[in-house]
Amino acid sequence: MTDKQRHSWVSIRDSIREMILNSTYGPGDKLPRDEEFAAQFGCARSTVHRAMRDLAQSGLVERRRKGGTTVRRDPVTRATLNIPITRLEVEQKGSTYGYQLIRQSVQPSSPAIMANFALPEARPMLRVEALHLADSRPYIFEDRWICLETVPEITSVDLTRESANEWLVRNRPYSRCDLRLYARPGSASDSEILQSKPGDALFVMERTTWIGEAPITSLSAVAHPGYQLLTQG
Repeated sequence: MTDKQRHSWVSIRDSIREMILNSTYGPGDKLPRDEEFAAQFGCARSTVHRAMRDLAQSGLVERRRKGGTTVRRDPVTRATLNIPITRLEVEQKGSTYGYQLIRQSVQPSSPAIMANFALPEARPMLRVEALHLADSRPYIFEDRWICLETVPEITSVDLTRESANEWLVRNRPYSRCDLRLYARPGSASDSEILQSKPGDALFVMERTTWIGEAPITSLSAVAHPGYQLLTQG
């Protein structure tokens, strides 16, 4: 690595971000002072300051004057939109949240998922199918693929107790998001899962996220009839 590359604020930012993503520093942790990072990376304090400013603007860390820098507990992920935590969404509506893990398995990425991520070859991924509930009624069914090369820690998460949606929002901020929203008629399998009627108009959300060039997760979520999405960019 050349001196110019080593002293680039972009490379410093990426190094600090990687420390956060690999859980060297977890949600709520206080980061070393800019001076300490400058000594660690062998660069000017102003370079670290510029890197930290970008991380703060992206919603990954929080900077406070005289209070230092901390990793955000609930990353804002401002790159495209704020991904909602379904549990909080249900509770904010005044309903009681419930969650059921239907199945999970490690599989090579399917052709459709490879296309979503623009991958030239299959990668090992964790496929998670789960149902979110509101007042004991089906709310959102999600079929999610998580790249194990990017998010290896997910294999140690008890997804019977915590949804992949909530864990990923809290622990894997993204830098890029592709989002597709549409409605389609419900099928017989939708009716079985969502307790809807065949032909009901169902809201579908397909979302794929990356950190840099590394794929994180690709999701297809189908909501109960009448669902409305509210999010802020």
